[in-house]
Amino acid sequence: MSVTAQLWEINGRVYVGEVKEKEKAKQQYEKATSAGKTAGLVKAAGRKMEKFSVSVNIAANSTVAFVLTYEELLQRKMGQYEILTQVTPELPVQEFQIVADIYEAQGLAFVEASATFLTNELLPLVKKTVTDTRAHVSFSPTLEQQRKCPGCEGTIINGDFIIKYGVKQEQSLGEVQIVNGYFVHFFAPPHLPRVPKNVVFVIDRSGSMNGMKMQQTRDALQAILKDLHEEDHFALVVFDSTVSQWRNSLTKATKKNVSQAINYVKTIKDRGGVSDIKVIQKDVQSAIGGNMSLFCLGFGNDVDYSFLDVMSRQNKGLARRIFTGSDATLQLQGFYDEVSSPLLLDVDLRYPENTVDLLTKTQYSQLFNGSEIVVSGQLTNNDPENFLVEVFAKGAEHDFQVRGKARVLDTDVIYPEKDYIFGDFSERLWAYLTIQQLLENRFPTQFVNRHHSDVGTQQEKDRNSAKALEMSLRYGFVTPLTSMVVTKPESDRSSPLLADKLTESKTAATGRGKKETQQPLLIVYAFAIIRVIDGFLVDGDPHFMIEPDRGDSLCFNINGNPGTIFNLVTDAKSGFIVNGEIVGKKKDAPGGNSNNYIGRLGISHKKLGVRLDVSTQDISVFHDGKHIKLLWSDTASVKSTNLDLRLVKNCSLTVTLKHAVKFEVIKHSKVWKRQHKHQEYLGFYTLDSHHLSASVHGLLGQFYRGIEFEVTESLQSPDAIMYVKGQTLNVTRHWQKDFSQQVIDGKVMPCWFVNNNGTGLIDGKPLDYIVSGLF
Repeated sequence: MSVTAQLWEINGRVYVGEVKEKEKAKQQYEKATSAGKTAGLVKAAGRKMEKFSVSVNIAANSTVAFVLTYEELLQRKMGQYEILTQVTPELPVQEFQIVADIYEAQGLAFVEASATFLTNELLPLVKKTVTDTRAHVSFSPTLEQQRKCPGCEGTIINGDFIIKYGVKQEQSLGEVQIVNGYFVHFFAPPHLPRVPKNVVFVIDRSGSMNGMKMQQTRDALQAILKDLHEEDHFALVVFDSTVSQWRNSLTKATKKNVSQAINYVKTIKDRGGVSDIKVIQKDVQSAIGGNMSLFCLGFGNDVDYSFLDVMSRQNKGLARRIFTGSDATLQLQGFYDEVSSPLLLDVDLRYPENTVDLLTKTQYSQLFNGSEIVVSGQLTNNDPENFLVEVFAKGAEHDFQVRGKARVLDTDVIYPEKDYIFGDFSERLWAYLTIQQLLENRFPTQFVNRHHSDVGTQQEKDRNSAKALEMSLRYGFVTPLTSMVVTKPESDRSSPLLADKLTESKTAATGRGKKETQQPLLIVYAFAIIRVIDGFLVDGDPHFMIEPDRGDSLCFNINGNPGTIFNLVTDAKSGFIVNGEIVGKKKDAPGGNSNNYIGRLGISHKKLGVRLDVSTQDISVFHDGKHIKLLWSDTASVKSTNLDLRLVKNCSLTVTLKHAVKFEVIKHSKVWKRQHKHQEYLGFYTLDSHHLSASVHGLLGQFYRGIEFEVTESLQSPDAIMYVKGQTLNVTRHWQKDFSQQVIDGKVMPCWFVNNNGTGLIDGKPLDYIVSGLF
């Protein structure tokens, strides 16, 4: 699990969380809270990505609402997936709703929904609709239905809402999903016999296990020992400041031996003393001798879970935290049930070396009944139909070996109406698994596979940490190395991540000496519909504007002769390119006039196979081997797997390229209706660019990832000094129209105008952006 987004609405204004290196985020949060400002901090609790804490500081007389978004790879356990939502509102909620949509292309075996707080009155409110591959579950009690009694302030909604479902497992090779050059392989072969297991139970009898902890451990162990099969082998080790073993070697799980072990377990009592981790680790490894798996269970939050986790992984096992409470015995037994039936040992998943790269872990000590193995990586070619998979392992009776073409599922068909896990889910899942494994490898283990060597030196651990940090920041994951921070800026206009509701007015005034970071914006409409506005445009004169929804926007001209073509956006990774051709202001004006505009756009996306030729007369769309020609005098829409295009007559063209970019082209003609010599022209507005890579460039694209600047202005003059990219520039207050929200008349926006074709603000010179053709 990883938190990936956080929205705060503070007194009617919306702010977006930013993932930063952990210490930097903490400093920003503490600076805000020490000044009595509203701020929030989300950080990982512990060294894994399984638990998070949220710190909130609310300024006096403030109203705050926040939305937290997280992504989670559901773990298959006991043949099913579980979605658990903890609900503890304490008071009735005006609009309470839990909704889950499930999509499984392999087919749903079953779907169950329950809650620990359900009464006979609430049970009918759990709605469930299930088809072969989809399920919809909802729970929406009214305000009165939530109350403990009529008129009471207390609520009966207090506990866990749980959805469990199973997926049909028919393919021995498993399921492969491929999106945008990344694959995810889910491996869970059906109908395999269990493998006899060797397992050691290590019990802490130090003072930390006093009271109910030890009693619950004894109860659970007795139940677990009774479930052992005769072909299994087991051992018992107890420790405090010393270590002792029930027997000096593995013991076969005969009825007699199990009975004797249960009698021994009944005598284990907490005795106090200090646990010596080094002694425990050495003695456990000596007792195991590499012949069995070690599963460690730690009680409560005060246990040294890191030590248990490392020790279990050293010995081909797992660790699990047991939360203290009346159901601790059931938690112990539940964990044992998960790992009590190994199906395969020494599992090795292989993929063609000339086809894949950047693989996550591909070798596993065991596969348990009801679980699955997930492997992800990057494809080096674009031939998913010939994606070969091989799996080798040791089974109960003979070696397991299967190979063949994976059944590749077309997720665009499976999820045609959903932006499934932020679009590029395969790449994000690959990043998540890679970060998770890099974090694990910061600690000494015996984890070895053919792609990752044993992590032993401090230099290797530092490299793993640095790589995990870099990927966490790049993909926006909250991990033990990063945190997400939201702080309300000193003034709204200087907010790096600010969104206004449309009903609120914006001021054109700007503060002096403020350092600003230009980043994408959100505009929040009524009814909680969110529209992403990046705030980068090419339109009118000045041509280029960065952040038109901010008080302190930047603008500049790029002048050229009619017919000159400039590159506006280039993303080499995805192949997304936008080029614009210059036209003069007047039809019969001589070349080189200073007032010129964009008269034609060439837009292409290589990976998606999309090309758009947009002029002031018509729009040509090339996609899926087809050519569609649209006229600006039409109102039309084009929708396919990767393209969603909507044309409003003589007004605007809005284009969404799936999991890539969203933009809008505005046609300007009415402004010249009384002056026939004036040319029509186009405006280009970026609405959503967050899927583009960090290397995106171009006259416009270079600003998609933000720019820092500082402006010092005089109240007596429209001129000011701007400090940007280590340079000092003279800027002047200008006014420009933004037509993305008010297409007919435009909205007047202030901006700081950078003279001399943006020199000092843009990278290089304007001539560097001239290209030979639209495509």
